[in-house]
Amino acid sequence: MMVVRPVRPADLPALERLAGTASPSLTNLPAHRDRLEERIARSRHSFSREVDFPGDELYTFVLEDLERGEVVGTATIRAEAGAREAYYTYRQETLIHASQQLNVRREVQTLALSHEVSETTQLCALSIEPRYRGTSAESLLRRARLMFIAQYPERFAEVLAMAFPGYLDERGESPFWNSVGRHFFVRDYHDINYLAGVRSKSFIAEVMPQFPLYLALLTPQARAAIGREHPDHETAMTEMLAEGFLRSRHVDIFDAGPVIKGERDRLASFRRAAWHPVRVRPAHVLPDAEPAMIANQRLDDFRCVVARYALSPTGQLMLSSEHAELLGVEEGRAVLVAPLALAADDSELGYDEGEL
Repeated sequence: MMVVRPVRPADLPALERLAGTASPSLTNLPAHRDRLEERIARSRHSFSREVDFPGDELYTFVLEDLERGEVVGTATIRAEAGAREAYYTYRQETLIHASQQLNVRREVQTLALSHEVSETTQLCALSIEPRYRGTSAESLLRRARLMFIAQYPERFAEVLAMAFPGYLDERGESPFWNSVGRHFFVRDYHDINYLAGVRSKSFIAEVMPQFPLYLALLTPQARAAIGREHPDHETAMTEMLAEGFLRSRHVDIFDAGPVIKGERDRLASFRRAAWHPVRVRPAHVLPDAEPAMIANQRLDDFRCVVARYALSPTGQLMLSSEHAELLGVEEGRAVLVAPLALAADDSELGYDEGEL
């Protein structure tokens, strides 16, 4: 049985392990004990404080395998990506170079520094143990954050964003970084990625060129990496596009990994979620039904699990006593439920209309 819940101080060793085994290493989940301790403290403060609008809150969750008694995954919500400092990306743009005298008109692709993503709520820092990758447990960890946002919309922005790790070659190097950032920092990609996680990314924008980068001047390998996610995250990208996120024109300033964006009300987990009162029944008498994410209504004791979406004729959600106890709900108490499976028609292919 798996449950997603807020992080606790006792989870620090598990977070250190997950940060160290993330593939690839994550800027926003550095394998640094002091930074992880700060993350836990900041998260606990965010869960406990009263919030009327998004700010610098950070909500970190863990995935616990109750049968093994282990924390096996973690994921975070950053209420406002640029609350403490501007969140920089590169925005893909097109410039037109034309000359009537020479009868020349060329459309040139460029990358320009941007901090437009700063005002979004960011889903970030997801790491899960290898044996759980590609399972329903990973989907639960990734999308339980949406169940939390759905219950406390005042704490988050209308637009959510996710930055995916970018493409690395067979040697584990970033073609984009080698073609761009390395000219301004005498460090390799992994060094600068770790340094940004321990400190911040703001120093990158301070040193990187402020003028547009012309893609034609980059190496072919760097151009091919722009907007391309790391192979280990292709399944996650597919799932979030099916959720209703859209590819944006923004990419990461380190490795040019893609940034996807989604309006809350257009995401499947929001549109298909429903409240149901609980009816507790023995597990062996529950009817077969499709699996669903089920979340309680407790802010600082949030719980989200996967169980059957079994409804009584009167619209009550039938839960086993084990699941009811895990969620901390009694019979008659309402829970938020959303199907775990994403329908084929949930996906909206293409780019965000505001990014065209």
